[in-house]
Amino acid sequence: MRATVPAVLELFTVFLRLGLTSFGGPVAHLGYFRAELVERRGWLDDEAYADLVALCQVLPGPASSQVGMGVGLLRAGGWGLVAAWLGFTLPSALLMFGFALTVTRAGHALQGGLDGAGWLAGLKVAALAVVAQAVAGMARTLTPDAARLSVAALVAGAVLVFPQGWVQPLALLLAGVAGWRALPAPDLGRLDRLHVTLSRRAGAALIGACGALLVALPLLASAFPRADVQLFDRFVRAGALVFGGGHVVLPLLQAAVVPQFLDAGTFVAGYGAVQAMPGPLFTFASYLGAASRSGLNPAWAALVTTCGVFLPAALLVAGALPFWNDLRARPGVRRALAGLNAGVVGLLLAALYSPVFTSAVEGGMRGRTEVALALVTYVALTAWRVPPWAAVLCCAGVGHVLL
Repeated sequence: MRATVPAVLELFTVFLRLGLTSFGGPVAHLGYFRAELVERRGWLDDEAYADLVALCQVLPGPASSQVGMGVGLLRAGGWGLVAAWLGFTLPSALLMFGFALTVTRAGHALQGGLDGAGWLAGLKVAALAVVAQAVAGMARTLTPDAARLSVAALVAGAVLVFPQGWVQPLALLLAGVAGWRALPAPDLGRLDRLHVTLSRRAGAALIGACGALLVALPLLASAFPRADVQLFDRFVRAGALVFGGGHVVLPLLQAAVVPQFLDAGTFVAGYGAVQAMPGPLFTFASYLGAASRSGLNPAWAALVTTCGVFLPAALLVAGALPFWNDLRARPGVRRALAGLNAGVVGLLLAALYSPVFTSAVEGGMRGRTEVALALVTYVALTAWRVPPWAAVLCCAGVGHVLL
């Protein structure tokens, strides 16, 4: 479809509505997308939609946002991709920006100060339960055998013992190599259903641009040690290394901003809050930019971090679409992806302990109360199927009363 103004505006309004109403995380988002884009509007058939989802599941980045970007690209070219991303992202990004201003400007005026506020403590407990649920669910799917479970355990151990930021991407790289050499290739279903008009040359240029950013930005941040350049560099690298869903961005962003730009408690409180928002979890970056001790205008910092964390996802999904039908048929690629997915389970397991558990649970009787609340919340999420946003709001209320 041509990138006409009506087509771009239609994409923006459709995805804005989805961004306002899509609660429940990436898996739920994909269900909302299918109902709106396949069943209601007929923009794709079920097979094409499934193939687009399969591509976005194996690329680094936020899967649901990338599916939206892919639909926008197929419908109206590059401007369609931008319109779909902006519509789906804007509501949550604005809400998280507002929450960051609340935390940084009003937090110390609250009884007990920012660190002692019970509602913030409740948000940290909610984050503990949500991440524990993510670890358990991803482990069942992505580490179903001894080999992949071993990869996950080794990655978790390496990240916990060596907490330096460079250890995380190195551990993921080694997990991918281990998968390529030792794991069986997973079945990705039927092949060759997407019909993409973007040329392979253009796709290669976009992938090359993503790689060039990963090389050039650290050099630029070293040469120009401005806070906005440093934040953009770190958030681009985090966005380029997130395999396995939105929750996996947690340890990467923690390494990017804690402790230089943000303390661990404020970081985890924001991660709890984003669970209650519609739209993509990656808008956690909007909160981190606005709440950071960067010396920048909060709106500018939030724009830098939000665009930075989503930029690799946009470049990679647009660049990979022309190659997907051939690439997904290669067993070696699929084996490496199996190793990477096992590695991200280990990465998230390490993050469950630090910073999530260590920031959410204190000592003494208060710590016991926080553990009890986390256990009840975990059961509510997994057994009672309470939506994450409802669990987060309940934790904030209980924390305000008890903590």
